[in-house]
Amino acid sequence: MGYGSGMGWGWIFWLLMLIGIVLVIVVVVRLLGGGVRREDDSTRADARPSGRSRAREVLDERYARGELTTEEYRERFTALGENE
Repeated sequence: MGYGSGMGWGWIFWLLMLIGIVLVIVVVVRLLGGGVRREDDSTRADARPSGRSRAREVLDERYARGELTTEEYRERFTALGENE
């Protein structure tokens, strides 16, 4: 009858089964939850390109809308002290 001859290694089967179940749960949660998103400075919506300051961005926006002349833009750009 065997008298338990195959039961010594049975715990490995259950351990592998438990690991498999945990992995399936992790994969399902990631798929349903959209995965893990890591935001670095280059992908954030409020990230400023090339390290420009907010003052420079406002100045560029006003110039683009036509609120400033080229001369006014250059004066204010120089006053900000940012050289790109």
